[in-house]
Amino acid sequence: MVQVTQLKIAVLDDYQGISEPHFKKLDKSLFDVTTFRDTLLPYNHPETPEYVKDGLVSRLEPFDVICTMRERTPFPKDLITRLPNLKLLLTTGLRNNSLDLPAFKDRGIPVAGSADKSTGKQVGTNSTTEHCVTLILSLARNIASDDLAVKSGLWQTDLAMGLTAKTFGVVGLGRLGVSTAKIMHLAFGMKIIAWSTNLTQEAADEKARAEGLPVEGPDGEKTFKVVSREELFSTADVLSVHLVLSDRSRGLINADDLSKMKKTALFVNTSRGPLVEEKDLLETLKKGGIRGCALDVFNLEPLPTDSEWRTTEWGRDGRSRVLLTPHMGYVEEKTLNAWYEQQVDNIKRWQAGDVLVNVLA
Repeated sequence: MVQVTQLKIAVLDDYQGISEPHFKKLDKSLFDVTTFRDTLLPYNHPETPEYVKDGLVSRLEPFDVICTMRERTPFPKDLITRLPNLKLLLTTGLRNNSLDLPAFKDRGIPVAGSADKSTGKQVGTNSTTEHCVTLILSLARNIASDDLAVKSGLWQTDLAMGLTAKTFGVVGLGRLGVSTAKIMHLAFGMKIIAWSTNLTQEAADEKARAEGLPVEGPDGEKTFKVVSREELFSTADVLSVHLVLSDRSRGLINADDLSKMKKTALFVNTSRGPLVEEKDLLETLKKGGIRGCALDVFNLEPLPTDSEWRTTEWGRDGRSRVLLTPHMGYVEEKTLNAWYEQQVDNIKRWQAGDVLVNVLA
């Protein structure tokens, strides 16, 4: 009788522990599945010491197949070259900038993502927009602090900030920037201004048309008005970041930009933490430079337990209000389950010698 060697599968960064029912569908005689619910420091982060890098390699080295969750565990070339047993990498979504795809190609390791089975498009494309709008409203209306106050026996300890007819500034007018701006404009009559390095008024007008919005209002004002960087930061009552992280956009927003913001303004980032110089944002908030800040993303994730962000002193003694969530913009039950289901399907395809779906490399 021929003995079949089990292929070892690692499921990384399953914080909520929901992958198990999906991976149980795999034949146990063929696959040995190990799930990790924690995340080690990124291999390529400048603050990651060598012993932690070695620990990550030791964790991943035995596995033939690795299943990742978004960008929680980056795979730079230096890490890929230290994983001799790796034969297949499965990620979630249709884009993962933390994967060195050329390095995978050089090794002959296929990489595939996950999408909506019926449409072939990204699963949960509205979730980040929903989360962003929720953060904006929660920060403006003091939802988190009021909830805590009421549960602590207090009553009406603060004043809310109204948004109607105020100015909504967008850094980056891509799909998520447009969808968020559209909601704020239609729901609250907010004036929309936008800026990014290469954004033109012509492009902004076309985006308005594509959303079924008039290019101009009755007063002749552009629906999505492109302004200078300085005007965006100095006039926005709410400023929301919607850029893709790249070498060019890393650290794009700095102390100079933040210093131009109104003291009554709100700053929101649901895109990527490294788009903003974190130390500059922290200093701005510590001195109460703006009314408030809502973040779903950070420079280092998961946020270290000793991070300066992890304090209940925000909003006190002159500090700005701060609302934090743990990168939940895409974390919906339906979305994550659909991603895991497709990873399992791709493993079955790969084991059978069939073509993978949503191949990235």
